Amino acid sequence: MVEKKNILTYEGLRQLEDELHDLKVNQRKEVAQKIKEAREQGDLSENAEYDSAKDEQRDIEARIEEIDKILKNAEVVVEDEVDVTVINIGCKIKIYDMEYDEELEYKLVGSTEANSLKGKISNESPLGRALLGAKVNDVVNVDTHAGTMQYKILQILKSN
Repeated sequence: MVEKKNILTYEGLRQLEDELHDLKVNQRKEVAQKIKEAREQGDLSENAEYDSAKDEQRDIEARIEEIDKILKNAEVVVEDEVDVTVINIGCKIKIYDMEYDEELEYKLVGSTEANSLKGKISNESPLGRALLGAKVNDVVNVDTHAGTMQYKILQILKSN
């Protein structure tokens, strides 16, 4: 089975590498110390601190494994080379929501980096899929569970 490529911007790649470094260097040591201290308390069968530390250790190792897998299959978008005549991953987009009469601004990123609270939408989301390849002044239709939404492309910018 071929693994899915994880499309990342340089910013997203750097954030994952920083998180991985923190997990391996800092958090592993902290949880190892917690486990050591809990063991020194004696009976482990009813030791909540020990159980909690082991759970934390399991979560850290799972996240390390997840990030390693993402990075192993990463494809980095060179944002400086993004063509701003059409919407691509790595672009900032200003769109007009025709139903709610408001301007919105998003950065189109791979699904690994998506964070709607920070204005980063995934290329795999319904809106992201509809926007890919669109040009300024195009109107795109996005099918949602609430019906079809329409957005007009106002501007396509480099994200940096």
